[in-house]
Order: sequence, then structure tokens, then C-alpha cells
Amino acid sequence: MKHSNPPALHAPTGYSHVVEVVARRTLYVSGQIALDVEGRLVGPDDMERQATQVFENLRTALAASDASLGDVVKLTVFLTDVSQLAAFRTARDRFFSAPLPACSLVEVSKLARPDLLIEVEAVAVTE
Repeated sequence: MKHSNPPALHAPTGYSHVVEVVARRTLYVSGQIALDVEGRLVGPDDMERQATQVFENLRTALAASDASLGDVVKLTVFLTDVSQLAAFRTARDRFFSAPLPACSLVEVSKLARPDLLIEVEAVAVTE
């Protein structure tokens, strides 16, 4: 994988502009939400706790296919309140380090359940 941030684009905050991948195994992980293994919501009304659970779930989903968070090339993040971006980033930064994956972040009016604050889907590439 090659991560790049072209100098003709603004400096990114928390993501890479481009991640180049040469033919390998690709994993598409469905949107992960803040439910524990028993299906209970983790962190009602707490973006950082929900985001932490989401990234734990993402790590678990990838591990089931012998992949890791280091293999993630693209994240798509759905937040119900973009003013909570700092809390999201605090949680994300405990799971990802440079070079960061490409990322899109979208504020949505609601998710599948009214108590969910965040959902994250991922694309990962491994050998």
C-alpha cells in the first residue's frame, strides 16, 4: 500500500487523501455500531464510548478474516452530530496511527436505531 497526500491538495486532518493498492485480497466490512457481543448498546449518549465500541467491533470483524486495523485502506463514518467530531477522533486515534486510511465522514439525521450516534464501515486489503 502507498499512502499519499498530493501537495496540490490541502493538508488532511486524520486521514490520507489517496491510498494506492496493488491487487491483493480485499475485505468489505459492513457498518459497525456500538453494540457489544450480547447486543447491548455501549455508551448511550456518549460519542467517545460508542466510537470506541465501534472500533473494537471493527477490529473483531477484521480479525475473523485474519486482518487487522493496519490493513484498513478506507473508512466511511456516519455521525448523527458532527459537533461530536472531537470525541470521535479521540477514540479513533487510539486505534489508528500514521499512515492513516482514506476517510469520508458524513453527518446523518439518524441511524438504524435512535440511540446510535455513530456507524463506521471499512475496506481493508491484505496479502
